[in-house]
Amino acid sequence: MNPIIMLCAALVALPAAGLAYEKAFEGTKPRVIEVKSIPERTLIVAHRGGSYFEANNSMFGKLFRYIKDNDVSMTVPVKADIDPGRMYFYVGEKDLGKDLRDTDSVKVIIEPARRVLSIGVRGGYSENNFEQAREKLFDHLAASEEWRKSGAAYAIFWNGPYVPALMKRFEVHVPVEPKEKDD
Repeated sequence: MNPIIMLCAALVALPAAGLAYEKAFEGTKPRVIEVKSIPERTLIVAHRGGSYFEANNSMFGKLFRYIKDNDVSMTVPVKADIDPGRMYFYVGEKDLGKDLRDTDSVKVIIEPARRVLSIGVRGGYSENNFEQAREKLFDHLAASEEWRKSGAAYAIFWNGPYVPALMKRFEVHVPVEPKEKDD
């Protein structure tokens, strides 16, 4: 088969492949900034000293082994704290009844519901792209009369490593809370 036709067919199929995974919440469309509610969720987390962008592959491997060993389904998105680096997988609804326990390399946590200011981005999962999106959110918050930052910015990654950088989608979230009248 013609290599160009094969590439085009693969590119069409890639977004559909991501639809097979349970979503922890709905994504923010690229170039959109919105306040949204993230529901309480159970997550598994791996960490490593240093920045996320220096250690993401080792954290992914720990989480992937954990879900394979515990027969936990893969979900989307993947959450990432940047500094210090932490990677989180959301536990799907059908796996919540399983007896998931901490290991030496992976912890099980319950993250409370929260509101975030979110920006949707299309592009590669790089430190520079994260920082540019985070700065847009900080500028948006500086002009907001309604919301203030209540936590550190983090990344939300929607696509796996097989998706070309130009087609990848990610978000940056900043936890927010309503401003007080005297702010």
